[in-house]
Amino acid sequence: MHDVIVIGGSYAGLAAALQLVRARRRVLLVDAGLRRNRTAAHSHGFLGQDGRAPAEIAAKGRAEVLAYPTAAWLDTRAESAARTERGFAITDASGARHEAARLILALGVVDELPELPGVAERWGRSIFHCPYCHGYELGGGRIGVLATSPMSAHQAMMLPDWGEVTYFTRGFEPTAEERASLDRRGVIIEAAAVTGVEDHATVRLADGRAPSFAGLFLGPRTRVAGRLVAELGIATEDGPLGPFIRTDAMTKETSVPNVFACGDAALAMGSVSFAVADGARAGFGAHRSLIFTAMP
Repeated sequence: MHDVIVIGGSYAGLAAALQLVRARRRVLLVDAGLRRNRTAAHSHGFLGQDGRAPAEIAAKGRAEVLAYPTAAWLDTRAESAARTERGFAITDASGARHEAARLILALGVVDELPELPGVAERWGRSIFHCPYCHGYELGGGRIGVLATSPMSAHQAMMLPDWGEVTYFTRGFEPTAEERASLDRRGVIIEAAAVTGVEDHATVRLADGRAPSFAGLFLGPRTRVAGRLVAELGIATEDGPLGPFIRTDAMTKETSVPNVFACGDAALAMGSVSFAVADGARAGFGAHRSLIFTAMP
């Protein structure tokens, strides 16, 4: 019997676990090895780790957590979860059952990319979603924005701080007010149909043109990874790019008592810095609930 099971061992899950093992609590981390930024070569904007490979940051975090004697790790997927008389039980991919008084869901999200040839294989390499994470490395060069929703005009308005921007509308035409703002920011608006992405970041257009860029940006719709949220009956709310788990702002507790959530699955925004901070809050919240809250 563990005090807490953390499902998801990326940045948020590791940050949550670290707070708990330092309080000498028994923690099991269950991780399927699918970090959201696994295709990116470098992570930027995270203080003290700027420019480091994401896998190295995660590996260092894992080693730090597992250095504590009350931490345990399973390289597997949590397939199901249910409430028990003593707390919660999860079943992993092998069929093994694990119990704890509390759950922390650091599930991450799945990026739903547009079905354009060449996008998926370049995701995180030359096509990005976060200008704060990847914009500087484009060296002030030409940047393309592939629209995926009405929010894409907002993304295009941000990016001129990092380079010369072309906004490919892909049917998401900006409003008159947005068009005026894009014009003030020097954004080129391109309405020609996009048929795919080639080479490093060359956009193939239906009219035969193929402009090349230092990098491309798009805002994918996201969904919470896995089925545990629905299985446990946890409430979600809609963000601008997809649903995320609703939590208490201070404790990170979900609508289900003694289940906490953190990271991209519980935020309407995503970066390593946000994930780590959010995970720390979930760790604090879960620990305090073990002290002050009895199981209902």
